[in-house]
Amino acid sequence: MAAPTGPPALKFTGSKHLAQRLVLATLTGRTVRISQIRASSHTAPGLAPHEVSLLRLLDAITNGSQIEFSYTGTTVAYKPGLIAGSAAGYGAAGGVVTHELPADNTRGLSYFLIPLCLLAPFAKAQVNVLFKGPGVITSATEHGDVSVDTVRTAVLPVFKSFGIEREIEVRVLKRSNPGRGGKGGGGEVQLVFGQQVRLPKTVHLMSAGSVKKIRGVAYATGVAGANNARIIEAARGVLNEFVPDTYIFSDMSGAPLVPAPEKGNPNAKVKTGLGFGLSLVAETNSYVMYSADTASPPQGGVTPEELGRKCAFQLLEAIEQGGCVSEVAASTVLTLMAMGSEDVGRISIGRDVLASENIVQLARDLRTFGMAGWGLKDGDEEGEVMVSVVGKGVGNVGRKIA
Repeated sequence: MAAPTGPPALKFTGSKHLAQRLVLATLTGRTVRISQIRASSHTAPGLAPHEVSLLRLLDAITNGSQIEFSYTGTTVAYKPGLIAGSAAGYGAAGGVVTHELPADNTRGLSYFLIPLCLLAPFAKAQVNVLFKGPGVITSATEHGDVSVDTVRTAVLPVFKSFGIEREIEVRVLKRSNPGRGGKGGGGEVQLVFGQQVRLPKTVHLMSAGSVKKIRGVAYATGVAGANNARIIEAARGVLNEFVPDTYIFSDMSGAPLVPAPEKGNPNAKVKTGLGFGLSLVAETNSYVMYSADTASPPQGGVTPEELGRKCAFQLLEAIEQGGCVSEVAASTVLTLMAMGSEDVGRISIGRDVLASENIVQLARDLRTFGMAGWGLKDGDEEGEVMVSVVGKGVGNVGRKIA
C-alpha cells in the first residue's frame, strides 16, 4: 500500500461556520472532512441548498478540487485545488463564470460574495463571477446576511489597507428581496475582482477617528417608490441629529420575473423578490466604515418608517462598539492579516465585536489550520481591544509576483 501523501484531513462537525472552514481550507490547501451536518433533522438532513451551491462555486473557481458527499449528505470531504479564478471552471465564457442559485436558496448573496472576495486576491487570474437564477437575493435577510450594497460599501473598502484596491467592483444588475417563504429572489449581480497579489500587506490600524459622514442606499423592488422616501425621512430623522452630512440614495426597480411553468403554459413567469430595505454606512476621518442593514421580511408587517428608524439605531450601535473594523468586515480583515507576510499586524477592535460568536470561532479555526494565535491587550480607547496577528506568509501560490 502506498504511503499517504500530505497532512491528514482536518475534521469538523456540524453545519455552523461551514463556509468559513471551506474558505480557510481553500486558502491553506488543507483537506477537510465535515460530518454530522444536520444529522438529527428528520425533515432536511445534510447540506442545505445554499451550502451545496457554495461548494459548486468553489469548484468553479478552483482547478483540481475534489468534493465527496455521503449518501445522506450529512458528511462532506473537500480537498481544495489551486484557486484559478475565472480562467477555468464550468460556465466560463469570455472569462466570466456564471453561477446560478436554485429557487430554494434562503441565504442572501453576501453568503457567497464575502467568501469569494476573500479567495479572489489569491487567485491565479482575475475573478469575474455572474450570479443569476431564481435564488439570488440581493437584500439583507433574516438569517443575518447583509445586502449586496453593504458588501460593496463596507467590506470591499477594507481590502485597500492590504494593498488590494484596483479593478474591484460589485455590479447590481437586478435587485431582489426574499420571495414567498423567504426563498429565492431572482436578482442578478456581477463581482469583478481584478487585482491578485502574492501577499497582503501588513496592517496597523490603531485609531478609528470620528464619524464625518453617513451614506446609504434605500431600495424598493416591485413596490411603490414612495416607500423609499418614507424610509429615508425616518432614518434621517434619527441620524441628522448626530451627523448632518447624511445622504441616502434612492433606488427603485421592478420585481424580477422567474420561470413558473404551468400545464397549459410552459413559458409562464411570475414576479418575485418584492420588498424594500436600507443599507447605511458611516465613514470616519480615518476611513473606517461602520454599517447597518435592514430589509422588509417576506411576510410583511413592517412599515417603511419602522425599518428606517431600526436601521439608523443599528448604525449608531455599530458606531458605539468602536474599533477600526465593523462586525460585518472583521472576519475578512483578520483572515487577511493571518494570510499576510510573516510580520505582526495590529488592529483595534471593539470588545463586543471581538466577543461575537463568529470571531471567537474564527480564532479557533485559524489555529486549527496552522495559523498563529492572537495577542490581546487593552486598546487606547475604552471598550476596545488591540489584537496582534502574526502573518503565516501562505500567500498566493498561483502568483509569483506582487
